[in-house]
Amino acid sequence: MTDAADLTATELLAAYEAGTLSPVEAAEAVLARIARDDPKLNAFCLVDEETTLDMARGAADRWRRGATLGPLDGVPVSIKDVLLTRGWPTLRGSTTIDPAGPWDEDSPSVARLREQGAVFAGKTTTPEFAWKGVTDNPLTGVTRNPWDASRTPGGSSGGAAAAVAAGMAPLALGTDGGGSVRIPAAFTGTFTIKPTYGRIPHYPASPFGTLAHTGPMTNTVADAALLLDAVCGADGRDWSALPPPDVPFADGGPDDLTGLRVAFSPDLGFARVDPEVAASVAAAAEFFTELGAKVEQADPGLGGDPVEEFEVLWFAGAAKVIEHLSPADRARLDPGLQEICEQGARYSAVEYLTATARRMELGRRMGVFHERYDLLLTPTMPIAAFEAGREAPQGSPSPRWTSWTPFTYPFNMTQQPAANLPCGFTADGLPVGLQVVGARHADALVMTACAAYERARPWRRLTGRR
Repeated sequence: MTDAADLTATELLAAYEAGTLSPVEAAEAVLARIARDDPKLNAFCLVDEETTLDMARGAADRWRRGATLGPLDGVPVSIKDVLLTRGWPTLRGSTTIDPAGPWDEDSPSVARLREQGAVFAGKTTTPEFAWKGVTDNPLTGVTRNPWDASRTPGGSSGGAAAAVAAGMAPLALGTDGGGSVRIPAAFTGTFTIKPTYGRIPHYPASPFGTLAHTGPMTNTVADAALLLDAVCGADGRDWSALPPPDVPFADGGPDDLTGLRVAFSPDLGFARVDPEVAASVAAAAEFFTELGAKVEQADPGLGGDPVEEFEVLWFAGAAKVIEHLSPADRARLDPGLQEICEQGARYSAVEYLTATARRMELGRRMGVFHERYDLLLTPTMPIAAFEAGREAPQGSPSPRWTSWTPFTYPFNMTQQPAANLPCGFTADGLPVGLQVVGARHADALVMTACAAYERARPWRRLTGRR
């Protein structure tokens, strides 16, 4: 690949070190790709070329002087438009937020990237207030999948995933409260991890509470490790933030997984999965045996689908999001968001605590399960990407996004690390993802397993083939 927009972050850094490419050239390539492809994909809600190029020029000067600020100095990264970014509005896909700001503060992950000299490519689209698993909103319209523009990239970090898949920035920051980095990663053939809750500090605190995580979205596991290392660690604004890991994620792990105890659950005991997706995921799980792992089919025993309890927590959080809005502002919201907010506002404290009790029981069950198994493998999504502009695919038993995401939201409830690993394609050429779940705080093990799989079975990326 000769276009710098098609290089991974790892490849860009090697080129900067060798002096064969400058951060300015990389930024120009990314901006050219955005100009070429984003009118069709609508992955970005804000592009500020002059700011991007100014950041790149600063990085280029530091590389010339041998005074780089950190391991991501000069690498383009996009930021989901729910994360505060100093100098740029954070509108969260809503017409109810005043673009005038003030916008004078960075969220913790954004601040860490700025401190390390990363180059901000722009802000990526999200459904309004990041409420659903696809990406469209009243402010910027429908975001589309680079593999097939008639399909959704998923959500709520759909703009971030589309940007990475299409080469509009090698790194992206997303957020995940019920699958919002893993859903779009599965639909766009990209890598992501929702780390253990608190691994990446979050501010302002999410109205969805401790369901909400920040996560890296990339084309490779190695790039995700670089981004994780950059944004992990304590921040005084997040009382629940974890300390940085003892060993950097970028240090990697063994090439084989000898001795690893792996459970494969094709359906978690309750989900229905498209046969094409099921076949790709089963083959990927079986391949872990070739890497040395001992793989057994086993369900974690969640006691059925926790969707009702998740919806209590999620819909109540949505009601909290809009509680300050006037009736006129509420009338301008996404109609589906209006519906779940009305439902969420009706829940009693007892109903909320009952859902919380189910959540704690799920955590207990998964804790016991991981005493027997190091990792759990499942499909990330039971289906491939469907028509853009819809909350649910045709024929779904419910109009809500929770009806087709049974593998993702349980692990927000339990706060465990969960990654999407691209593992195949449907007959229509749409990506399929394998979900790799670890015990709480076992982020490094999840990353090691994903890296070993990636080295043994590199996946076909979209960038460079358009």
